[in-house]
Amino acid sequence: MMTRKPTKNTKPFWERGYDTHGYWQKKKKVGWVALEGKGMNCRYRWQAGNRAGEAKTLAEAKREVERTLEFGARQLGLFDAGEAG
Repeated sequence: MMTRKPTKNTKPFWERGYDTHGYWQKKKKVGWVALEGKGMNCRYRWQAGNRAGEAKTLAEAKREVERTLEFGARQLGLFDAGEAG
Protein backbone atom coordinates (compact mmCIF):
# COMPACT_ATOMS: atom_id res chain seq x y z
CA MET A 1 0.00 0.00 0.00
CA MET A 2 1.39 3.38 -1.01
CA THR A 3 1.29 6.20 1.45
CA ARG A 4 0.31 9.63 0.28
CA LYS A 5 2.83 12.44 0.67
CA PRO A 6 1.53 15.32 2.73
CA THR A 7 1.13 18.45 0.65
CA LYS A 8 2.96 21.52 1.82
CA ASN A 9 0.74 24.52 2.22
CA THR A 10 3.33 27.10 1.23
CA LYS A 11 2.97 30.53 2.71
CA PRO A 12 3.17 33.49 0.30
CA PHE A 13 6.17 35.79 0.66
CA TRP A 14 7.21 39.30 -0.37
CA GLU A 15 10.08 39.88 -2.77
CA ARG A 16 11.54 43.37 -2.92
CA GLY A 17 12.35 45.02 -6.25
CA TYR A 18 13.63 48.44 -7.29
CA ASP A 19 10.26 50.22 -7.34
CA THR A 20 7.87 47.26 -7.07
CA HIS A 21 7.36 44.54 -4.50
CA GLY A 22 5.95 41.18 -5.61
CA TYR A 23 3.89 38.79 -3.49
CA TRP A 24 4.70 35.21 -4.51
CA GLN A 25 3.25 31.82 -3.67
CA LYS A 26 5.53 29.03 -4.88
CA LYS A 27 6.52 30.25 -8.37
CA LYS A 28 3.37 32.24 -9.08
CA LYS A 29 3.07 35.99 -8.58
CA VAL A 30 -0.23 36.55 -6.78
CA GLY A 31 0.05 40.29 -6.08
CA TRP A 32 2.25 43.37 -6.32
CA VAL A 33 2.79 46.88 -4.97
CA ALA A 34 4.36 49.64 -7.10
CA LEU A 35 5.56 53.15 -6.26
CA GLU A 36 3.97 55.86 -8.38
CA GLY A 37 5.14 59.47 -8.39
CA LYS A 38 8.02 61.18 -6.63
CA GLY A 39 8.59 63.28 -3.53
CA MET A 40 5.54 64.33 -1.56
CA ASN A 41 3.14 63.22 -4.31
CA CYS A 42 4.06 59.54 -4.27
CA ARG A 43 1.41 56.84 -3.86
CA TYR A 44 1.58 53.07 -3.74
CA ARG A 45 -0.58 51.22 -6.26
CA TRP A 46 -1.40 47.60 -5.47
CA GLN A 47 -3.10 44.69 -7.21
CA ALA A 48 -4.05 41.24 -5.99
CA GLY A 49 -6.25 38.87 -7.97
CA ASN A 50 -8.96 40.97 -9.58
CA ARG A 51 -8.76 43.84 -7.08
CA ALA A 52 -6.60 46.95 -7.17
CA GLY A 53 -6.21 50.16 -5.22
CA GLU A 54 -3.95 52.90 -3.87
CA ALA A 55 -2.44 53.56 -0.46
CA LYS A 56 -0.34 56.27 1.18
CA THR A 57 2.28 53.94 2.70
CA LEU A 58 4.03 50.76 1.63
CA ALA A 59 2.93 48.91 4.77
CA GLU A 60 -0.70 49.86 4.13
CA ALA A 61 -0.52 48.69 0.50
CA LYS A 62 1.08 45.36 1.47
CA ARG A 63 -1.59 44.84 4.12
CA GLU A 64 -4.33 45.37 1.52
CA VAL A 65 -2.74 42.80 -0.84
CA GLU A 66 -2.52 40.25 1.97
CA ARG A 67 -6.07 40.95 3.14
CA THR A 68 -7.45 40.64 -0.40
CA LEU A 69 -5.78 37.27 -0.93
CA GLU A 70 -6.93 36.09 2.49
CA PHE A 71 -10.52 36.33 1.31
CA GLY A 72 -9.73 34.21 -1.74
CA ALA A 73 -9.75 36.78 -4.55
CA ARG A 74 -8.24 35.03 -7.53
CA GLN A 75 -7.83 36.12 -11.11
CA LEU A 76 -8.92 33.59 -13.73
CA GLY A 77 -6.37 32.75 -16.36
CA LEU A 78 -6.95 33.82 -19.94
CA PHE A 79 -7.86 30.34 -21.13
CA ASP A 80 -9.55 28.98 -17.99
CA ALA A 81 -13.04 27.70 -18.64
CA GLY A 82 -14.67 29.27 -15.58
CA GLU A 83 -18.37 28.66 -16.25
CA ALA A 84 -18.93 27.02 -19.60
CA GLY A 85 -22.40 27.98 -20.64
